[in-house]
Amino acid sequence: MIWFKKYLLPGLVFQSVTIGGGYGTGRELVEFFLSQGPKNGFFGMITSMLVWGMVMAISFELARIGSTYDYRTFLKGLLGKVWGIYELLYLTMMILVISVVGSAANELLYEMYGVSELFGTILIMGAIAVIAFYGGKLVEKLLSFWSIALYVVYVLLFIWVWNLFSPQIFETLGAEQPESQWFINGLRYAGYNIAAVPALLYSARYIETRKEALLSGVIAGMVGIIPAILFYTTLLSHANEVLGESIPANFILGKLNSPIFKMAFQVILLGTFIETGVGFIHGFNERIAGVYLEKGKHMPNTLRLLVALVLFIIAIYFANTIGLVGLIAEGYGTITWGFWLAFVIPVLTYGVWRIYKKT
Repeated sequence: MIWFKKYLLPGLVFQSVTIGGGYGTGRELVEFFLSQGPKNGFFGMITSMLVWGMVMAISFELARIGSTYDYRTFLKGLLGKVWGIYELLYLTMMILVISVVGSAANELLYEMYGVSELFGTILIMGAIAVIAFYGGKLVEKLLSFWSIALYVVYVLLFIWVWNLFSPQIFETLGAEQPESQWFINGLRYAGYNIAAVPALLYSARYIETRKEALLSGVIAGMVGIIPAILFYTTLLSHANEVLGESIPANFILGKLNSPIFKMAFQVILLGTFIETGVGFIHGFNERIAGVYLEKGKHMPNTLRLLVALVLFIIAIYFANTIGLVGLIAEGYGTITWGFWLAFVIPVLTYGVWRIYKKT
């Protein structure tokens, strides 16, 4: 199974963090892509995929040649003394993403069972904290397994909706396309999602050669976007109706009139919320663990749990104050371009030069 760890594990870990509370619910796809016009949305997603593939391929190779598998040591090598700019952006993004996850869990659990919003947040974040406590191999296994399960459910959803509503999908695609900023939105979407890559480099430890690093990065970009393309296509069956939905996925599931499949999809979706929180927090914990390792020590599991709990307290406040739609619409603006300046552009310029010098 070493091929799985080299070529698929990094992509599945990236996908598990990417889907999160917005992509998984469909809200991000509406906000960034459907709002630009049906066909234009596809162009925007392809733009994101190309950026993801390039940046991850280069990042995996930089991590391999420098043996830098936590974001602190990786960014120090890439940015030097100003690497702290990335950390500030990452901490802000992590709080924002966990807030989105908590808010999405609130709304989903309320729609499913009518439970209180605070209970949904505590339930999801409690599960994330337990997994963060154990860390390591458990995180890798959980993220890869659940990502595969998610793929299965998304494919089934796509096939089902296509069989029922393909005429409506073609009609939507055939409509006149408005002028849009699909390229800019594709760059924005790529920027804030790719920002987590330095914190996910622990999944690239199994890569041994340049060819493996570059191929794994390209595959990871495709693995991350394929579920989005499938899900986006299902949204086109009711494009106008889902524009104002907090959880477009629930609207589409309701059209299938299958309570069992809707329940299965929602359970998988709740799992993706946990995946996303685990991915971000584990990446931050690995950064702290790297400091302990330099001192010849081992990071206590209790500290991993404490870090998670502190982050959750902050995130719960934002989740219950702003809400899912507001977090996605307002939260992913300026910070996206900050990551382009502090990570993406340095990787595509100085990072490429460093690899070239190692040739």
